[in-house]
Order: sequence, then C-alpha cells, then structure tokens
Amino acid sequence: MPEPDIREPNLAAVPFDDRWLMCTGVLGFALSIPLLTGLYGALTPRDARFWLGFGWFLALAASLWLGNRWLLFKQREHFDWFANPWRKLAMLVSANVLYTAPVTAGALWAWFAVAGMAIDHHLILVVTLTNVICVVFVTHAYETVFLIRERESDRLRVERLERSRAQTELAALKAQIDPHFLFNSLNTLGHLITRDAPRGREFCDTLADVYRHVLANRGRDLVPLAEELEVVRGYHRLLVLRFGEAIALDVDGALFRSSAQLPPMALQTLLENAVKHNRLGDDAPLRVRLRIDRDEVVASNALCPRSSARPSPRLGLANLDERCRLLTGRGIAIDRSGGRFEVRVPLHPAAEGAR
Repeated sequence: MPEPDIREPNLAAVPFDDRWLMCTGVLGFALSIPLLTGLYGALTPRDARFWLGFGWFLALAASLWLGNRWLLFKQREHFDWFANPWRKLAMLVSANVLYTAPVTAGALWAWFAVAGMAIDHHLILVVTLTNVICVVFVTHAYETVFLIRERESDRLRVERLERSRAQTELAALKAQIDPHFLFNSLNTLGHLITRDAPRGREFCDTLADVYRHVLANRGRDLVPLAEELEVVRGYHRLLVLRFGEAIALDVDGALFRSSAQLPPMALQTLLENAVKHNRLGDDAPLRVRLRIDRDEVVASNALCPRSSARPSPRLGLANLDERCRLLTGRGIAIDRSGGRFEVRVPLHPAAEGAR
C-alpha cells in the first residue's frame, strides 16, 4: 500500500496566481471596449488625445479588475457558496454592480470633459452596462476556478484519509497473524514433544526457519510469490513432521515463474485452513494443490469435513480477505461446489519499490 504523501498540497490554500490573466484581461478590455463602443469618437492615433484616452481606459480597466478582484477575495473570507448560496450570489452581484457602475460612469464623464467632446449619455449607459456584464462574467470565471481547486483539494484530502484508514486497518490485520500462527505452531510442538521428541526437535528447528521468514516480512504489505512459496513449503514440512504422509502439497511450476505479489503468509493461511477443517489420514491423505490462473493463486482440496472441529479464533480466511481487499481492491473467492473446496487469492502486479 502506498503511504499517504504528506507533501501533497492543499490546493485551496495555495495562492491563486492570476497575474497573466489580469494583464491579458486588462489590456484586452482597454483596447476592445472603447473601439467597439466608439468612445474615441472622431479621434485617430495621430491625435495626442487618442493616446491619452488609451491610457485613461487602461487605467479604468485596471481599476475595475483590481477593485472587483479585491471585493471577490474579501467576500470569500466571509461568505460560502454551500452555507448560503443565495446570499453569496446577492452579495457578489451587488458588489460588482455598485462598484463597477459608478466608477465607469465617473471615468467616462471625466474622459469626455478632458477630450473636449460632447457628453453622450446613451454611450455612457451602454459602456457602463457592458463593463458590468464583463465584470460579472470574469467574476464567474474566478469563482469557477476557486470551486474546482476546492473540489480537487477535498478529493486529495479524502484520498489521504482513505489511505490512512486502509493503512491502519492493514496494520491491525497484520498484527493478528503472528500470534495466530505462533499459537497453532506451539500447539503442534507441544503435541510432538510428548509423542516423538526427535521429530519435535526437527519441528522446532523448522519452525525457527519459517518464523524467521515471518519476522522478515512482517513490515511488508506485499511479497513476491516466489518468496511466499518458500514459506509455504517450510510450513508444509512442519505439517509433515506432525501428520506424516497424511498431508500432501502439490505446487504448479508456473507459480515459480510469476513475478506477481501477494500478502505475506497468504499461502500458509490456505494450507492451514485446509488442515484445520478436513480429516487427515495415511490411507486417505489430504492433498492441497496450488496453481496460478491468470491474476489469481488457486488453492484447492477435496472436501472431507472433520466430524468435530477444534475451537478456532476464525481469523484465517477472513483476515486474508480483508488484507486482499485493502491491497488489491479485490477479496478472495471461495467455491465449495463439486465436492471440492477452492479459494482464489488475487495477485498484485509486481511494482518497483513495492514493500
């Protein structure tokens, strides 16, 4: 499982760099609106008043953009779309209109006076309405950008929380495995010591080797399939020391050629589950087969239910299922049809840097 990246930025808290937008917008409005509405009248670029007007309208566009931008940012500190959308909308539009309209009208009156041109009240009204509409449109664009950034920031935060939750659950599940495995192994060791001390000694040595693998992998969420096969073969040896030829393990050679990964002790859990719930005997040995099927490991055995099962903490397959769901997004699949018991464990593709 990838760990949460604490360096992921909170996009909603990162300042919005809109300098390029301001420069382009201010220059575009300063050029287009006066030319399209006829504010220059009969003036041409040969007349100094034309360039005076260009500077005048550039200053007007800058003051409108910066002023409305300041109002927008101030409102965002006090009003929220989700808490009270209608109040937010009313305040936003009111601020745009009450600032843009008087500033535009005053600047146009001053322009006609400075340029020595007759005051055109209709033109002032048209340009004022045009500026208000443009300001509302630009404000809408700003708000859209902010909402998108907030949504992305919320999505990243939710993903980090989900990954953190999954890591916590996975750690709890992994913490159950070692005591469960050790409990069962010590029970077997106690049985052998009283029945066959030499085999008990060999069992102890083999258990040490197997548990060494368990300890080595306890900090890893996924291990290569080849490593897991070594662990399960060691565990099978432990079972042979106790049950003799009553338990057999068949491993498909294709498993050794796979580079996929799976949770630690997954195969050992499958073998342990088969032994726990089925009858064993030299005359009718329990044969467990491991094979690979596309992106799954399949463990199967004939169903020979025990007449009386020993008490079980019921951690095995349930624990494995939860770990697989957290690590691969899929749980294990169990099939009891046809007189056989089959468990499919999803594999995780090998990935560079996987732990």
